[in-house]
Amino acid sequence: KHLTGIGRPTRLLSRPPFSLRPFSTMSSAGGQRPPANRMTLQTFKGRLGGAQKGFRLLKKKRDALKARFQALLKDIVDAKLQVGSGLKDAAFSLAKAHWANSGDDITSTVVERAKRPSILCKLVAENVAGVSIPVFKMSHDPTKDTSAQTLGVAHGGAVINACRETYFKAVTQLVRLASLQTAFKTLDEEIKMTS
Repeated sequence: KHLTGIGRPTRLLSRPPFSLRPFSTMSSAGGQRPPANRMTLQTFKGRLGGAQKGFRLLKKKRDALKARFQALLKDIVDAKLQVGSGLKDAAFSLAKAHWANSGDDITSTVVERAKRPSILCKLVAENVAGVSIPVFKMSHDPTKDTSAQTLGVAHGGAVINACRETYFKAVTQLVRLASLQTAFKTLDEEIKMTS
């Protein structure tokens, strides 16, 4: 069968290039329709119930994670503002300590006296809706600060102690901010996986 017209002759196709198969042969059960009986109905009802229950559980988990995520955002903004002002105060108190120590740089003396750290961070896991979120816990041992207690006995001791306290507060705020940002990143990844 040929058509004559402009250009070269084309052949008519006896059937379309795609096959129209009935819906029953497209099912996943080996190309056969499932038998219409009560047992099959109960099986499909069980599957539907399980799927709906799983969807509800995932939705609850996602909602709990999103609520915690929003709370973390507010905490991170507050912590960043506190860290900024704390580090500014700490730098100013260090300048005051240098001035009180008759203009001498006390940094090298402090570094020489620091043998063991008095502030340690531990990583613990907090559970939020079945997700383990890393949290940094800071522990301070004041007995390890005894070598720095005698710093500036001749002059400027009170100002140096005030500087140390200011830096202690700044480090506490930094550890809190690091913990919040780590939890934020972990929650963000988990929300992407459950959504």
